[in-house]
Amino acid sequence: MAYWLFKSEPDAWGWDDQVAKGDAGEEWDGVRNYQARNNMRAMKIGDLGFFYHSNVGKEVVGIVEVCRLSAPDSTTDDPRWDCVHIRAVKPLKHPVTLEQAKRDPRLAEMALVKNTRLSVQPVTESEWKVICELGGV
Repeated sequence: MAYWLFKSEPDAWGWDDQVAKGDAGEEWDGVRNYQARNNMRAMKIGDLGFFYHSNVGKEVVGIVEVCRLSAPDSTTDDPRWDCVHIRAVKPLKHPVTLEQAKRDPRLAEMALVKNTRLSVQPVTESEWKVICELGGV
């Protein structure tokens, strides 16, 4: 299993919107960055990810699961872009802010800390465990 982080602006698509989609999940569409797209192409069913509120809040708020492999993005006819579907698994008891992550030396190499602009990014197993610990799950 691999771990990931998905960023979304909560005023456009927030954790509550993701939860409302239930077990069917939702297409993680609109990504127009090759590295983020390639990350989604590498995902497997059952991979877990953090749901991160960007811009407003700047915090990890929940855990999601990949429930459909990468396929063409329905929001464009451009064949270069595809995406996975994800479903909400559970919220973090305590959201983990970007500032907390930056202050924790165990997360110094995390993509979230080093490359704050990438919308879909990998998370190592050790980083996953630290964020889960900080988030109370």
